[in-house]
Amino acid sequence: MSRRAVVVGAGLAGMLAASVLADAGVTEVVVLDRDELPDGPRQRRGLPQGRHAHLLMTGGLTAMEEIVPGVGKRLLAAGAHEISLSSGVLARSPEGWLRRWRREGPVMLTCTRALVDWTVRAAVLEHPRVEVRRAAAVGLTGSAGRVRGVRVSGPDGEADLDADLVVDASGRGTRIVTWLEGLGLSGVRTRTVDSGLVNASRVYRVPAGAERFPLTIVQADPYVSRPGRSAMVMPVEGDRWLVSCGGTRGGEPPADAEGFLRYTLDLPDPIVGRLISGAEPLTDVHLSRSTSNVRHYLDKAPHWPEGLVVLGDALGTFNPAYGQGMSVAALGARVLGRELERAGGPDAPGLARRVLRGAARPVDAAWAMAVGQDVLYPATRGGRPGIADRAVTAYTRRMTRAAAGSFAAASAIWDVTSMRTPPTRMFHPAAVLAALTGSPLPALSGPPLTPAEREVLDGLDRTGA
Repeated sequence: MSRRAVVVGAGLAGMLAASVLADAGVTEVVVLDRDELPDGPRQRRGLPQGRHAHLLMTGGLTAMEEIVPGVGKRLLAAGAHEISLSSGVLARSPEGWLRRWRREGPVMLTCTRALVDWTVRAAVLEHPRVEVRRAAAVGLTGSAGRVRGVRVSGPDGEADLDADLVVDASGRGTRIVTWLEGLGLSGVRTRTVDSGLVNASRVYRVPAGAERFPLTIVQADPYVSRPGRSAMVMPVEGDRWLVSCGGTRGGEPPADAEGFLRYTLDLPDPIVGRLISGAEPLTDVHLSRSTSNVRHYLDKAPHWPEGLVVLGDALGTFNPAYGQGMSVAALGARVLGRELERAGGPDAPGLARRVLRGAARPVDAAWAMAVGQDVLYPATRGGRPGIADRAVTAYTRRMTRAAAGSFAAASAIWDVTSMRTPPTRMFHPAAVLAALTGSPLPALSGPPLTPAEREVLDGLDRTGA
């Protein structure tokens, strides 16, 4: 029996969804995207955040490997870097510099978002059942009880494309709430929490001798009643550094080269500015403002049509400063794959609702981490911290302070931020004990550099900082 699935959006969530649909035996998987997709790892028009830093965390990479086996090796072969959270990162938290440990910890991959998208898309399109069509989806067909396909706008006008299952993976710009209203389904609750974050990024050539310098980040501080300001130097493919700054409302980074450098030097530690002051810039500074947290509570809707699944940013988007988006997309697609396997087909009764509820769990975990911090910034719109938020904040601060010198505390934070475990990991007995005990080691007075790394930093510094 011939079956067709239509996926709206050829981004990461959409292509991963297409892969699991094809593996589940769907005869034809049509992926729709309004953009002309690049034929290589290049920036695409419909992804404004694509120029900024993206981290592929352990939890997301594990899910992605389950969906597209070997994708991690493909990324590494194309120039991505594998970074150990325990030893390969220089991180200044709001509580001070974190130690680096020789003990093993979770890893993440760093590369440009364009390389991730291209690598995944190329791998998925090797499947003969998957095709990408350049077209815009403008609505759903069917009824409040069952979606039957999508209405597509193309060069020859509008037409209906029938499907046994429709997956909305159209990203931050999703029209899903409007589309549902067109079927007679209204009342979906949406919440937006906007810290006003502006991202500014610039690419540099890695200086000779600095090829193994650790990923370096000065994190924003949400606890001082001032705008959050941060910066990161991240190694990416092609012997380049991707340098991203982020500032919430009132502390936005500038778009000019001189102001960009000054912004990094004015942070609580000037290490990012010292590094890039001696590096060759390869691009201008690129700004992006599409950074608010938006949650569509589709999983809470009292009625949900059969034949419709929503994944990735179309279900919830997060301030990109926390590096969760790609992992949430992969975890949601994995839920779709596992539910398809259990159900035996895309038109099984109740499948859409089960996928939606399963995909909402990693969305909720990422939302709690992102919004729990963003509401602390003084000019954030859409939410203020309540009693529960302040209690969690106090505990998180204590855990972060302990992580400066406690491997147990650091491990709990890594496991949660890498999306390898749910946030409840922070409340396991060993983690609670570590938080209560505190750091057994004194606070670091500066970044934990090796002698060779310090020599690299001093050699690059043109600021005298």
